Amino acid sequence: MSAALKVYVSAARMLTPVVRELTLVSATGALPAFSPGSHVQVHLPLAEGTVRNAYSLTSDPAHAAHYRIAVRLQEASRGGSQYLHQQVHVGDTLQISPPANLFAPHGTARLHILIAAGIGITPFMAYIAALEQQQADFELHYLYRPGLSDAYLDELQQRLGPRLHRYASRPDLSALLANRPLGSHVYTCGPQSLLDAVAQQAQRCGWPGNRLHAEAFKGAQPGQPFDLHLLRSDRRLRVEAEQSLLEALEHAGVQVPNLCRGGVCGQCITRHTDGAIEHRDSFLSAAEQAEFLMPCVSRGCGPCVSLDL
Repeated sequence: MSAALKVYVSAARMLTPVVRELTLVSATGALPAFSPGSHVQVHLPLAEGTVRNAYSLTSDPAHAAHYRIAVRLQEASRGGSQYLHQQVHVGDTLQISPPANLFAPHGTARLHILIAAGIGITPFMAYIAALEQQQADFELHYLYRPGLSDAYLDELQQRLGPRLHRYASRPDLSALLANRPLGSHVYTCGPQSLLDAVAQQAQRCGWPGNRLHAEAFKGAQPGQPFDLHLLRSDRRLRVEAEQSLLEALEHAGVQVPNLCRGGVCGQCITRHTDGAIEHRDSFLSAAEQAEFLMPCVSRGCGPCVSLDL
């Protein structure tokens, strides 16, 4: 696991009533470079323990003197977004992971079609900066709730002009995806329902799967508490209701590789041998889930789960 970076908040502003932007500057030296589509994990010291939430970097990758993230306040959350909205102030220090990228733009695409919903605009802010510098052909389709989830809208309108397509309700995806030039790539970021709708319509329009790219905003959700049995060390742990399986392992000093913490990248794949599992990932096939789980999002739905750890 890469060492955490210590940063301080140099600026903060509300983009909408529920979206707050934080500018982060290194407290110890230069920040690592990053590429468009990158995210960092912010380490949040909540009452039940440290939680790591992933946030896309919205700043220009060509200028890594600072990082920017935008955080949507989630009422039904474990408190991470509330902490960043209500308890973090300019001058405060935070711990973050180094940038990682699971959602990079395709280097040889002839046309980049960006589809964002709400806070799903965040990775595309870095995309746009990079694509403009490359003089690449792109267009942005932005679905939002006016006055609530329309972060960066005015800036994007002035910056992109006719390349920005605005929607207050879901657009006609068949019209959006049909008759596109060969070599076009589609990138979607937002809720899973939008990702699924885009994928289904793209399949109907004959899009090859390797030209579709998606990133969902989801993390660990609460559930019933359960016990863990770590077979290699014969340790027993408790996973509390508001805690993810991965967090319980980390709090016990068991380090598991991870990047997204949202069940999509496959880095934290772990073999389970006993116990009923509630699989919440978007990575494993049904056959794979019989043997493996993704501890960042999946949970036990019985009294005890045994892991090959």
